[in-house]
Amino acid sequence: MSRTLVIGDMHGGFKALEQVLKHADVNEDDKLIFLGDYVDGWSGTPELLSYLIQLKEEQDCIFIRGNHDALVLGWFRTAESNPKWLQHGGDSTLKAYQEVNPTIKDLHRLFLENLTDYYVDKKNRLFLHAGFANMHGPSSEFYTNTVYWDRTLWEMVLAMDTSLEPQDKRYPARLKLFNEIYIGHTPTTRIGETVPVNLANVWNIDTGAAFKGPVTILDVDTKDYWQSDPVYKLYPNESGRNQD
Repeated sequence: MSRTLVIGDMHGGFKALEQVLKHADVNEDDKLIFLGDYVDGWSGTPELLSYLIQLKEEQDCIFIRGNHDALVLGWFRTAESNPKWLQHGGDSTLKAYQEVNPTIKDLHRLFLENLTDYYVDKKNRLFLHAGFANMHGPSSEFYTNTVYWDRTLWEMVLAMDTSLEPQDKRYPARLKLFNEIYIGHTPTTRIGETVPVNLANVWNIDTGAAFKGPVTILDVDTKDYWQSDPVYKLYPNESGRNQD
């Protein structure tokens, strides 16, 4: 039976992706939805992007755009880097591409250019990297980059009264637009968790791979999940990203 699997932020942790795909026993019948931030953090970014490009030829994949993916795309296009990007993972990406063939680099640029901002499936489940602020949903955002930078959606559910039901007048209107919402971007390690966290109808799948956590795959129908080892253990001579 085919599954719909959502994969959280990886930040260049190619070894962790390989590991967690094996743990989840992923096969060509599964639909894979990646929530973005494929880059910036660990040294495996080039290998990871090449792998994803090949994977798309073999099975049904949705690749969401993350904020770090947008930053690296900007670097690919202009060769310009800013100190804040370098400080928060860009330095590892810049170093990793020093020996990469220009043709491969162009393929990776095209991959990042063709990422999607968000995806809604037939069961009205929303998948996006960060969140949305517009009360009419992500399609109504004036600034399209909101969907891969916004943290207010997650901050809102963190602060919500857990007893609220959707029929309550105080229940946030944004949450009523979709049956479920799957995000990454803000690591669950910030609240002391290294597993997926569900608040209201929002599922956060960023389990801190850029820092001390693992890469996570979650079955959106059963809510079973699988995880890699903490990514830093797979790259013992690297430091990963600074917390932001």
